[in-house]
Amino acid sequence: MAWLRIDWGLYVAALGLSLIGALLVWSGTHTDVGVALAVRHLINTGIGVTLAITLLAVDVRWIRATAPWLYLGGLVGLLAVLSPLGVTVNGSRSWIHLPGGFSLQPAELSKIALCIGLAMILAEGRDTTRPPTWREVLTAWVLAGIPIGMILLQPDLGTALVLGAITVGVVAASGAAMRWTIAAVAGAVAAIIAAIRVPLLDTYQLNRLLAFADPSRDPQGIGYQTRQARLAIGSGGWNGAGLGEGPQTQGGFIPFQHTDFVFSIAGEELGLVGALGILGLLMFLVVRALWVAVRTEDPFARLVAVGVAAWLMFQTFENVGMNLGLMPVTGLPLPFVSYGGSSMFACWLGIGLVAACQRPRSGADASPTRVRQPTRA
Repeated sequence: MAWLRIDWGLYVAALGLSLIGALLVWSGTHTDVGVALAVRHLINTGIGVTLAITLLAVDVRWIRATAPWLYLGGLVGLLAVLSPLGVTVNGSRSWIHLPGGFSLQPAELSKIALCIGLAMILAEGRDTTRPPTWREVLTAWVLAGIPIGMILLQPDLGTALVLGAITVGVVAASGAAMRWTIAAVAGAVAAIIAAIRVPLLDTYQLNRLLAFADPSRDPQGIGYQTRQARLAIGSGGWNGAGLGEGPQTQGGFIPFQHTDFVFSIAGEELGLVGALGILGLLMFLVVRALWVAVRTEDPFARLVAVGVAAWLMFQTFENVGMNLGLMPVTGLPLPFVSYGGSSMFACWLGIGLVAACQRPRSGADASPTRVRQPTRA
């Protein structure tokens, strides 16, 4: 009967997004290669669903107990990328090639490790009525700063920004003073400016940021890409041109349209209605994660759920924003929809964490996530 009390809405919404993503990936590559990529997208989805469902059998207390090892495991993966094992793709040394033609992007899985690590630091051994001390907050930011710095060395500005958003959300939800959040945002802005001026970023990544303010700086590169994406989305109208019928999409005018710019396919071929439907499902996941955070009494589970919500919300905002020309292009995928195994696995593990944080446990003292009961009037 415990399975009947699981929040299946999380799984249904995420699965719907993944299946829509498979259709868009197929349409965006529009050849025999597209069929192979769509099939691999579905295989990645199946693996991700399995990982998420497996987490339902894991007690949140066990996750909390293994948090240090999960965090250290994330750092080992990031170190491996910077070693000779790492492979450079599109200017970023972010990948490790695996047997069988597969590859892994450890930076994606570091999002999971950071959500758990921050929750452990800010919730461990603390009275929930007392806000965290400055030492605890500083420890949390140091904990986040290590993987963020390692990811900037790849360099991968987009993922580093996601980790920063996770940290801001979790620290704010822990009850820390607002000045810490303001200082963190100011520090993130300073880090971005420093990355541009050093320059830490690769030339093409720097052009991505500069072309956001002035597309004419890179008319054949990022400027061209963002203009084509906006043209595709704007031409979709209310109902779109139909799957496989978008002129911009089928003409191959948008580079990386099945990964970074998959939202442009949705805008052109599914129209405003379809694009809003995708955004609605993503926002449902964010709101559901926040609902879990509000309802649970376990401070660790609450902060984990907030971390996942902050991650999905920021990544969705950034991806859609760069498709619309409202945000700089940082190479972030659209959660569950864009093609990419590492991103898919990480997103599904996030869903599994949120579901595990609210799953009822048997026994009087076995539930670290007891749900608050409404008070009687």
